Amino acid sequence: MFQRVTSRSFLASHLRTRAAVLAAGVGVSAVAGVGIAAAANDTAAPTATTATSTTTVQDQAAAQAEATQTKAAAAEKAAAAEKAAEAKKAAEAKKAAQPAKKAASWVSPVKSYTPSASFAQAGGMWQSSHSGQDYAVPNGTEVVATHGGTVVKAGGNGAGDGPAYGNAVVVNHGDGTYSQYAHLSQVNVQPGQVVKTGQKIALSGNTGNSSGPHLHFEIRTSPNYGSAIDPVKFLSGKGVKL
Repeated sequence: MFQRVTSRSFLASHLRTRAAVLAAGVGVSAVAGVGIAAAANDTAAPTATTATSTTTVQDQAAAQAEATQTKAAAAEKAAAAEKAAEAKKAAEAKKAAQPAKKAASWVSPVKSYTPSASFAQAGGMWQSSHSGQDYAVPNGTEVVATHGGTVVKAGGNGAGDGPAYGNAVVVNHGDGTYSQYAHLSQVNVQPGQVVKTGQKIALSGNTGNSSGPHLHFEIRTSPNYGSAIDPVKFLSGKGVKL
């Protein structure tokens, strides 16, 4: 048998060839790994991009919805303001179209009172029958002109009608009627003075032929005693109730 002799040159060549193969294998593995990593990156990138795009669309949709809601609220507020303005304008127009409230033409000579002696009532306090209507009120109660006119009498001694009336005032109303106020504690007008309906002319009292604080009130057809008519009936015809 022949013994196999392997030359050194053959061994060296064989080792170099094997090393080259191994190196090539390592290279291929490295390249394959890089490829796989690149493929993984390529696969992940679209996913992140898709998520970002979805978030952006949602944000835009939310912003648009909020803008729409804000616009609707502003429109609703503007409509309400316009409606309120139209209602106010209509109310003002309605008020302007209505006639102004007419001031009372005749009023009671005192605001708060208790009726006492009435017209034509018999009694020992006067010569025949009572010539007016008495209003029981505390001393110093404000007495007003029952209708506008001109003062023709004012002062003591019944303003010329006699001491039984005490302090008195007579007003000419210019329509053929006169009003008289008697037993006053204070007179605040003078003859010739023009007064308005409801204007203060005196304070009630207990002067003259009087048994207690009250206002004696008459409606006359002349400025003098003896021409009196029923004052309650007269005032009732003017809308003033006793």
